[in-house]
Amino acid sequence: MNKVFEVGIDEVGKGAIFGPVFAAAVVLTEKNKFILKQYGIKDSKKLTPKKRKLLLPKILLLSSDYGIGQSSAREIDKLGIRVATELSMIRALKKLKEKPSELIIDGPLLLRPWNGIQKNIVSGDSKFISIASASILAKVSRDNLMERLEKKYSGYLIFKNKGYGTREHLSLIKKNGKTKLHRKSFLKKSNLI
Repeated sequence: MNKVFEVGIDEVGKGAIFGPVFAAAVVLTEKNKFILKQYGIKDSKKLTPKKRKLLLPKILLLSSDYGIGQSSAREIDKLGIRVATELSMIRALKKLKEKPSELIIDGPLLLRPWNGIQKNIVSGDSKFISIASASILAKVSRDNLMERLEKKYSGYLIFKNKGYGTREHLSLIKKNGKTKLHRKSFLKKSNLI
């Protein structure tokens, strides 16, 4: 893959106490990075859920390629959050048609299982359109899953807290007990189990 492509990768759900961690990789040309910037692509945390959902089809249309990966709550408990996050990233990258020659990764941590050129960019989702696009893709995909899981795991307001350990979510775990999608290793830290 030549230098005209930018391959950004980001994760979402690392700090949640319920459900998987998601990662997305997005491959963009210079031209399409510019177009996406005009559409208002930026760090997913700075966009409303509605705006993220509106931008997603534009990202999918303008990306040369993309991949989404996830790592389950069970894997997170067994392997730890860093290894599980790396697994989700590798799974996203394996879905790309071609192995990227270079990755730009949001955050300070190296993707240790990746044997290729990588650059770590702190706050990369506000500096690189490919990382911002990956953050939106990962966030919308994970949020959609949380909304679907709400039906199966009602009583935890998953559609609202998206699996994060809000005060309300933690009190609902105390009341209703934990599910198999709650990250036991995270709940131990908050003295809930």
